[in-house]
Amino acid sequence: MLRILDARTGEPVPATPARRGLTRIEAHASGLDPTALRVLLTADLLVRALELGGTPVWTSLLAPRQHAELRAAATALAIRPLEDGRDLAAGLGAAQAVHVVAEGAGRVQGEGPVARVAPVTWTRGPEPGPTPDAGGPAAGTREHADPRGPLARLLSDPAALRLALLSVPRGEPVRLDGAVLDGAARQLSRWRRAVAGWARQPSKPVPDEVRARLRTAWEDDLDLPGVLAVLRDVETAPGLPDGARFETYAYADRLLALDLPRDIGSPA
Repeated sequence: MLRILDARTGEPVPATPARRGLTRIEAHASGLDPTALRVLLTADLLVRALELGGTPVWTSLLAPRQHAELRAAATALAIRPLEDGRDLAAGLGAAQAVHVVAEGAGRVQGEGPVARVAPVTWTRGPEPGPTPDAGGPAAGTREHADPRGPLARLLSDPAALRLALLSVPRGEPVRLDGAVLDGAARQLSRWRRAVAGWARQPSKPVPDEVRARLRTAWEDDLDLPGVLAVLRDVETAPGLPDGARFETYAYADRLLALDLPRDIGSPA
């Protein structure tokens, strides 16, 4: 059963007291910024984890402004569609609710556990400047300034951003820069190539021990770094059939939504 740390009490509690009962996830976003994206992503992960356990779930967006922009960013990050506010909730009666909010947000109205999300900061990294021969400063001394703003840079590779955010526990702050995103993109590319290669071998079931480790991780307050650690172990585990590696990554991707099988069928 999925348990989350409830910010109301400071104690771990079941995300849904009535298992398999209709549940809504309320994502509270104050505006369009990197922390709001992490709030939406955490709500999406709750939805996916609960669905894997057989619980029917839907998500609502509670935001005072920039609804269209938030939805567009959510779509880019492979986040499930978000309903409008509490209007639909009123028509569904006494559905269980889980609230996802940013750290420092005010008191949450309504019953149900509260999952708090630590902030995300974007640090502009150095970008090579003109060479001395060109009469400018030395390479690496000019600060990067994307005229489109930090969100444009973050969303230029949404899957890499998603992986970077998944790599840090939701209760810990995230500091992103170009190097972090580039590292996530390289890891994602490596995994996709590996999955495409494993897919050429006969399929084998996910080992019971591996499946149990994955579920134990994500049911423990959405421990996504723990899930990723299992995948890294599976990638290099000696003697494990490639077909089992493939099925493990495909199974985990139902939660991670990193499109890990994307390169299947592509030229080697």
